[in-house]
This record gives sequence, structure tokens and C-alpha cells, in this order.
Amino acid sequence: MLNNIGLPGLLLIAIVVLVLFGRGKISSLMGEVGKGITAFKKGVKESTDELENQSAEPVRDVTPENEREKDKV
Repeated sequence: MLNNIGLPGLLLIAIVVLVLFGRGKISSLMGEVGKGITAFKKGVKESTDELENQSAEPVRDVTPENEREKDKV
């Protein structure tokens, strides 16, 4: 169904939306969408930076002493 819209259909939809909501409302809505996308990208970047900067804790043996001796024998 959506495969047959084409450029004329998209232009018609854009004109109808512009008439219904007005230029000011659409521009403010797009500004909010842009702010949301920017905040999302910033959050993703901060989380990846945080994961990259975390140092891995060295592995340590937590086996009790008496169990370690059994494994060696």
C-alpha cells in the first residue's frame, strides 16, 4: 500500500499537514524532535565512553585454602 505513494502523494500529504497544523506548530515540533535525537545520541556516546573507560577488575582466586591444596595433589 505504501509502496505506491510516490513523490506527488508525499507532496500532497505535506501540504495537508502544513494546512492543518500551520508552519509555526510544525517547526516547533521538528525542533523538539531534533532536541530528542541530539539527547539520545549524547546519551549513547556517554554510555559507550563509560564502558570503554571502565577498567576490568583483575581475576582473583576465591577458592578456600583447603580446597586449593586438594586441587594441587
